[in-house]
Amino acid sequence: MVGMDDVADAIVEHRRLVVVALLVVIGAVGVGAAQVEDSASLSQFETSSEEAEKLAYVDSNFGSSGNTTTVQVIVREDNVLARGSLLEQLRFERALAEDDSINRTLSTSQAPAGIANVVATAAIREEQAATLAERGRALRADRQRLNATGERLSDALNRTRGLQGEYVALNRSYAQGEVDDATYRQRSAAIERNLTAVRTDATAGLSANQSEMFANLTSQARTLQSQLASLNASYGQGEINESTYRQRSGEIQRQFGEVYAGIEGVLAPDARALQERASALQADRTALRTAVENGSTPPLTRQIEQIESMNASAVEAGVEGVLSEGSGAGAFALMPTSYELGSTSADATMVVVTQTTESAVAQGSASARIQDSQTEIQTIARDRLGGDAMVFGAGIIADETNRSMQDSLTVVGPFAVLFVLLVLTIAYRDLLDILLGVFGLALTLLLTFGYMGWMGVAFNQLFVAIPVLLIGLSIDYAIHVFMRHREERGTEGDSDGPAAVAGSMRTALAGVGTALVLVTATTVIGFLSNLTSPVGPIREFGVVSAVGIVGALVVFGALIPALKVEADAFLEGRGFDRRKRAFGTGGGAFGRLLEVGATAADRAPWAVIVLTLLISAGGAYGATNVDTSFAQTDFIAEEPPDWMDNLPEEMQPGEYSMRATFEYVNDNFLREDATAEFLFEGEVATADALERVDRTGELAAEKGVTVTLSNGEADVRSPLTVMRSVAATNETFNATLAASDTDGDGVPDRDVAGVFDALYETAPDQARQYVQREGDEYEALLLTASLRGGASGSAVTTQMDDVESAVTGGDVTVTATGRPIVNEIVQSDLLTTVVESLIITLVVSFVFLMVVYRVAEGSATLGLVTLLPVVFNVSWILGTMYLLDIPFNVLTGMITSLTIGLGVAYSIHLSERFSLELGRTGSGSEAMHTAVTGTGGALLGSAATTVGGFGVLVFAILPPLQQFGFITGLTIVYAFLASVFVLPSLLAVWSRHLGPAGAFDATGTDDGPDGDALTADPIGGANGQSPAAGGSAGSGDGVATGATTDAAPGSSAATTGAAPTAGARTNGDAVPYATRSVEPTRVYPGGTARVTVTLPSASGRVVLRETPSVGSVTLDRVSPDPIERVAADGRVYAVWELDEEGSQPAELEYTLAVPAGLADGETVVFDGELLLPDHAVPVAGPDAAPVTTDVAGAILADGPVEERDIADVGRHLAAGRLSPEAFERVAHAWLDEHASGPPTGGPAANGADANGARGDSRAEPRPDDRRTEGDDD
Repeated sequence: MVGMDDVADAIVEHRRLVVVALLVVIGAVGVGAAQVEDSASLSQFETSSEEAEKLAYVDSNFGSSGNTTTVQVIVREDNVLARGSLLEQLRFERALAEDDSINRTLSTSQAPAGIANVVATAAIREEQAATLAERGRALRADRQRLNATGERLSDALNRTRGLQGEYVALNRSYAQGEVDDATYRQRSAAIERNLTAVRTDATAGLSANQSEMFANLTSQARTLQSQLASLNASYGQGEINESTYRQRSGEIQRQFGEVYAGIEGVLAPDARALQERASALQADRTALRTAVENGSTPPLTRQIEQIESMNASAVEAGVEGVLSEGSGAGAFALMPTSYELGSTSADATMVVVTQTTESAVAQGSASARIQDSQTEIQTIARDRLGGDAMVFGAGIIADETNRSMQDSLTVVGPFAVLFVLLVLTIAYRDLLDILLGVFGLALTLLLTFGYMGWMGVAFNQLFVAIPVLLIGLSIDYAIHVFMRHREERGTEGDSDGPAAVAGSMRTALAGVGTALVLVTATTVIGFLSNLTSPVGPIREFGVVSAVGIVGALVVFGALIPALKVEADAFLEGRGFDRRKRAFGTGGGAFGRLLEVGATAADRAPWAVIVLTLLISAGGAYGATNVDTSFAQTDFIAEEPPDWMDNLPEEMQPGEYSMRATFEYVNDNFLREDATAEFLFEGEVATADALERVDRTGELAAEKGVTVTLSNGEADVRSPLTVMRSVAATNETFNATLAASDTDGDGVPDRDVAGVFDALYETAPDQARQYVQREGDEYEALLLTASLRGGASGSAVTTQMDDVESAVTGGDVTVTATGRPIVNEIVQSDLLTTVVESLIITLVVSFVFLMVVYRVAEGSATLGLVTLLPVVFNVSWILGTMYLLDIPFNVLTGMITSLTIGLGVAYSIHLSERFSLELGRTGSGSEAMHTAVTGTGGALLGSAATTVGGFGVLVFAILPPLQQFGFITGLTIVYAFLASVFVLPSLLAVWSRHLGPAGAFDATGTDDGPDGDALTADPIGGANGQSPAAGGSAGSGDGVATGATTDAAPGSSAATTGAAPTAGARTNGDAVPYATRSVEPTRVYPGGTARVTVTLPSASGRVVLRETPSVGSVTLDRVSPDPIERVAADGRVYAVWELDEEGSQPAELEYTLAVPAGLADGETVVFDGELLLPDHAVPVAGPDAAPVTTDVAGAILADGPVEERDIADVGRHLAAGRLSPEAFERVAHAWLDEHASGPPTGGPAANGADANGARGDSRAEPRPDDRRTEGDDD
């Protein structure tokens, strides 16, 4: 079976092929990065639910024909109802219409609506109505005058006939000689004058043509009257019979009728003019009525002229009229909810601008056309209405959301790069390694985004975290590979050169490769657990993250190591030394800090575990109280802090005002997009359906989340409110509605379909908003209730669901939906995602690690122990979220899977290193210290880089990114702390009870009564006896029976001369070992210490390495002569080729110059290793020397004085660092130990039991305890 060694061999052996092949593959995948598109729409986060489906149905089937969106322009002044302010508002609307980029988006059917429009329209309509009334009165007066003229003309004809009769009688008298000529002429002239006077009076006011026409009528009348007189005379004289008389008189009367009818002809022009005026008047009345019924407004220019023509008092009266009690709700919807009814003063109002869109506007998104136009509206508003004006719309929100994502990356990116470069510089201290790390990171990001492009995954708000995530993991992988490679270079026995580089990388990959694979697998498990989420983008985020993480493993587990081997080999071949010290392994402050966890594991592991459990219990309690949030405000940027104005111009973020506008609108106005919607489906054209609609409106109006307008009424709109509104302005529909309402309750109870038909015929645009018709069938009804802007989604959902439950029944199905309700469902699904991903990740990770560790290490429980710190980390981070009031949102909702996915990496690295070192040394304590200082340094560098990468997100513009960056950075801190401070104690307890026998000797490391660890060796066997020591008893040098080693009393490094156990490769033969002695055992800042390493018996090829944590070394003596001896870079090496047949002792001696800058209480740590062909054995003996400036005081404070203490003070006295008085104090204390008591050598010698803290192994003289006068250096 192929193992990690084989993989490492293949990568190093075929490194050039690996580099070429992977670069080609990454390049091919990376091409897709150019195809990645942005998406800021919140609708993409919506999950499948009945409410979401019904909301989509409402959006598609109700409202005006075509897609529209609204912009709310908030005007704020001292008095927005004053004449000047109303004019400013109307001129602002005119400026919008005159702007081409805005005008082409404006709805032609829905003009801008503001209180200025309402006041101007009301005044115009009032004037129009007054004008029509005046025209009607004038028309009636003119009609009356025309009728009077007709009567006057008719009377004139009658008088003319009378005068003509007199004329006929005069003629008859004259003919009969009854009157003389003079009399005849006199009387006939008088008659003619009268006839002229009658005609003249009658035609007064008539045109010449009309007068002429009437003169003809009078002539005809005189002729007919003369004929009638002659006929009457003839009949009276018996000249004609009665029949002829009747016939002729009838004909004359008929002709008289035609003459009288001719009067209409005379007056016909006037009559036609009156008729035309009457028709025009009726048409204007109809137009006005229609305009009022449809709510249409006069042209904007006319409105401006109207307000300009009104004085301040007239405007005030108009405002009072439209905003008084009993006025329609439309005007109040434009005013703040705090507006006082009837007041003519207000500090804010709203103008609603309706725009057409090419498609439905999704929450949080808008087309570029709408974004650009609304941004321009905002600019014009601030110019025309003052700086306090606010603009609220989907385009502004989308624009700021998109810009905030870009600005966040622009601000955060350079900070992240600088921080990563800084940390890498500190950790690597090598330009080539830094460049390789950055190059690998770029390839990982290219691979990830290329996958997104090929798979059509859009870049949304969530994916801003992916680059930061991959930066953290990639640097984590790089640091572990590079640091392990450096460790191996430092211990490599081969000569310098390309071969050593390849060998070190092969060893490093084989050692760390398993951990990297396990880290990748568990991290991928954590992110793929998001596949169970009902939220689509979260599922995509999980998959893309998994792809990126696997990509990071490939890049930093194969490509970058192959490149590094090539580069280092090239440089080594030209004389450049590429060996570097691994971060955290050189002692100093970092090393001492990292060893705290290992020391606690030695001394009091259960105390650490109990404390961890208590903290975790508190965190678990807080975790159950973390809120969940999914709202549009989550993705609206806050105004950037002032300090960002000092950034370079290219990094400075733009202006962000929408959050303040959003909050202001929520607090003061009716929001156009904040509504609850009740969809009625089924048999809706029935009295029962309308009764349920009416009941729904009443119940919704009573709920606390429903907004109440300033007139005291809830803003609830339904088919019933539309019917009542139309009926108030249309008599025909009013009659239809009244006829259908037999009980007079305002709700039709008969012929409901007929009422709907009449409503569609009378006001189709209004009907379409609340009554949905397909052909001749009515499918659904809609009721909307405006909500308070600040109402929580849970409150809205609960209260509207109560209404739904109360009204559902019969043949009608009622569904409460709306954006707040759908968002609340998304919130619930987010919580589901958090819980499910946590459970799935934990279960699968536990099973996976237990199986892997069972197969690889022979212990499934080691996998369990490895994951436990991550569980603690989850509780800590969720408890922190509760304390800091950070809710779960679409980003922080993934924190549980992130915590496990990222946190397990730290635990696995440390656990794997501990397991490896335990196999090499057989000593749990030694393995723990090596793992913590070795891998812990890499973990610290990785944690610092990842925390920095995520931490810079706090400078992002988007609040969720700020929260995500902070909480994820804190997660990494917790993961690091758990791995280096908690996991060692867990591993110590595991080792003692479930691990390899003897790894941690329970006798040697259990806490004593005072809480301090007993001084028996926690690494070797009882009393320091090594299991391997017995095999060398025949050496004759006595070392096998307990060679002594010294360390400072009380030091965790104090041992009793144990010989080390062999590494994992031992073949069972007696293993040579080495012991270390340090003189003096306490070192002085600026002084020196002589270190001697002794091999009692050795043969064949042997390599000895010694590495003190600080200071410089000078090689003094090596015996026998080695084939190579070297002291460099803080290390000492001796290489022997000894006789294979027999064994012989060997010894190395060097001087350590202790840095003068060390402080009292610090420690110099020693690390050594004996390398044999089949074994790797650590050097036994004291592995630490305390630094002290008061040697005598330290000795006396430690307890009884021993011979080695006398030797210490003697050396410091000879070096001049100790006074004779101090030396004598120690000497007297040594003498006082024997002042009284049993004889020396008795069972209670030195006042201590043979098995006491200062055991018998220290009572024997040491062969290396020698002192030379003045020899302290």
